[in-house]
Amino acid sequence: MSKILLIPIIFFFLLTPVFLYAQGDVNAGEKKEESEIKYPQYQLKGLLQARYLESFGDNVDVLGVHHSTGDVTQQSFDIKRMRVGLNTKLSEATEVVILVNLADFKSDTKGKVLENAYGKYTFSKYIALTGGQFRPAFGIEELVPVDIIKSFDFSNQYYEFGKNGWTSFQIGASATGAFDIGKIPVNYAVSVLNGNGKNVEMDKDNGKQYSTRWVFELSKEHKINLGLNGGFGKVFKEDVFAVGADITSDFKLTDRMSFDLQIEYKQGTNHNLYFSLPAESRVGDVSNYQMRGVYFLPNLRYVVNYKKLTAFELSCRYETFDPSYKVNSNVRQTYTPMISLEFGKAYTGRIEMGFEIDRFDRNVPDTSTYNDELFLIQLQLRL
Repeated sequence: MSKILLIPIIFFFLLTPVFLYAQGDVNAGEKKEESEIKYPQYQLKGLLQARYLESFGDNVDVLGVHHSTGDVTQQSFDIKRMRVGLNTKLSEATEVVILVNLADFKSDTKGKVLENAYGKYTFSKYIALTGGQFRPAFGIEELVPVDIIKSFDFSNQYYEFGKNGWTSFQIGASATGAFDIGKIPVNYAVSVLNGNGKNVEMDKDNGKQYSTRWVFELSKEHKINLGLNGGFGKVFKEDVFAVGADITSDFKLTDRMSFDLQIEYKQGTNHNLYFSLPAESRVGDVSNYQMRGVYFLPNLRYVVNYKKLTAFELSCRYETFDPSYKVNSNVRQTYTPMISLEFGKAYTGRIEMGFEIDRFDRNVPDTSTYNDELFLIQLQLRL
């Protein structure tokens, strides 16, 4: 039996005992009240992120691209996201989720627009199975919608690991659940993915990428959670891997003021970079091309509750990321100071203002690998 078939079979048998236990738990817990709830149930969601952008970089446009000649657009309004989503519960245990980003129609739509398209069946708190196109759990950011993160956008490492099939929207299947180890609550996720992004007709090869995430709740009072991530797989018959660790916390300083912190580290094979290079330009094999990065995101929140203003937030993410630290290293440091005003509950309305400041070890003219200072004002409305 080939190794390609052996791994999914082992994966299935490892999950089977949990599956049987979870199924028994559900059957034992049926309630008469469930028959009185009418299905299907629908929940419509939406998000608008509109921006004003101004680049202060030397001959760098608002998209972060340097231009050695010609006119440069350094001021612009933009629609970053215009999302519409539908969550449908077919039964107490079954749900279908669809999410599209209509702002993707402003450029080439290939591989874009459709973001979430998956079904989920929850047997119990111990196990739920998800299949389709979704964001697999592999770090802090994968479990947080972009409209409630404490910065303008996800980190550089999030997008780079997404290009390599570990994060962002991927096609595959996942098992998730929660249980306790003694007094410590634990959440887990195990995923099997094509690893070549969203909205693709089929896998790019016969290889699959296997990943897992484990989150340990160390303190309920201060919301201190430790996350551990790991993954391996094959891409065009080459071995690839990814690992990561993260920690989050949220301290209540006063009745109105709180301070939360996110720290995340990731490292893995940058096979996307390796296979994008001409064969004659590659240095050694794919294992020489490894990316790594870490970011710190502190956020201070003060609850105002004055008329329509709910809260005031101040954050500044610092990130250092190197897409290939073994070969042709070029570290990118990004500072993102931001002020945010929240209107309504759960970021129903939000006005954000701040900068994205990039510093590279080495500038590359006429590319986006160039020092830049981008000023942003963003209006966010969510349904």
